[in-house]
Amino acid sequence: MGRTLAEKIISEHAGQDVAAGQIVVVPVDLAYVQDGTGPLTVSACEKMKLERLANPSRCLLFLDHSAPCSRMELATDHVRLRNFAAKTGAVIYEVGDGVCHQIVAEQYAAPGMIIVGADSHTCTGGALGALATGMGSTDIAVAMGLGKTWLRVPETYRINVAGRLPAGVFAKDLILYLIGSIGADGATYKAIEFAGETIEKMPMHERLVLSNMAVEAGAKCGIIRADEITREHLKHYGREDAFREIAPDPDAAYERAIDVDAAQLAPMVARPHTVDNTCRVDDPDVAGTEINQVFLGSCTNGRLEDIRLFAKLVEGKTRHPRTRVLVTAASRDVYRRCLREGLFEQLNDFGATINTPGCGPCCGVHAGILGDGEVCLATTNRNFKARMGNPRSFVYLASPATCAASALTGCISDPRGGWSGTTD
Repeated sequence: MGRTLAEKIISEHAGQDVAAGQIVVVPVDLAYVQDGTGPLTVSACEKMKLERLANPSRCLLFLDHSAPCSRMELATDHVRLRNFAAKTGAVIYEVGDGVCHQIVAEQYAAPGMIIVGADSHTCTGGALGALATGMGSTDIAVAMGLGKTWLRVPETYRINVAGRLPAGVFAKDLILYLIGSIGADGATYKAIEFAGETIEKMPMHERLVLSNMAVEAGAKCGIIRADEITREHLKHYGREDAFREIAPDPDAAYERAIDVDAAQLAPMVARPHTVDNTCRVDDPDVAGTEINQVFLGSCTNGRLEDIRLFAKLVEGKTRHPRTRVLVTAASRDVYRRCLREGLFEQLNDFGATINTPGCGPCCGVHAGILGDGEVCLATTNRNFKARMGNPRSFVYLASPATCAASALTGCISDPRGGWSGTTD
């Protein structure tokens, strides 16, 4: 019997053939935390007397959720993480370096790796053919201290996507459609394996969106086979030697297969307060909904291509006077490239506010918290009650293109009107 991508990667690390349902102990290639979960991991290390890390250069600490710090308590947490890094040799990424998942995709994730992080969107790394998954802070403390972790080998759902995405439709719309179809718990502890001709032609920045949001369907991980697009991504960041092809076996056994016709998709919106509460952007339930804020950024859609697309769609125009616009690059590298292309100057003229690279508005820590009754349309991955800092506000999720169209009109709008082509 052949193996799925998840089974193949775990088998290599376990040193034996494994199948769904087995529990194994495996070495980890990378473990990381951020400033929200990191202090808990440090406390767990101290309680377990893990004074040394198994591989400090592969243990990462990110200061990204409150960056720059919004409160003295969080600033003190940053001090604690800096001290832990100095003591153990762990690698620390400072305020302004960007979102942990984006930096991992740029500098660390590679085909065949097992990556664990104390953040649910660690699954983003699956876009590069890695088995990447979020865990609790104590589990990450063990992974850092011992260099290994335990896993239950997940069953796999294979998502076969065929056809060409229509103009104005992107990976964000595809994943929102999928989550709406199977439900927020429809793939609990399953590996989601994205495949098919649409995925094979999809650029890396779009693949990252799919893997990032796999967890919003409850999945353990979201994996895409490593191919030439993976190689080109690694080459761009000077890591081509980390590339290797990894693919599922032709006779791999899947618990479930779901076929999606990309040509039939439309721009999608997730309504408050769950990610699976989705509908088409032209649905009367959401079309024309007034919005107070648009947020372009996060580990889902804060990459150069997302910001470039948004900028192209609003070029030469100004935002609706009722709607403020926040733009946050996912990393320092993305920020630098936006500066070089003049994108931030253009967006500044549009009336947008440019934030420091990080997570702040997405997780409701700072730099974009909503007021009572306010509505935000965001490119983020979650719209739970109070997700953006206020339980009396409302968050809708959409693609950068839908957010751009809506920033112009002041209400949720279909990006397909006046569409002028791709901007990859």
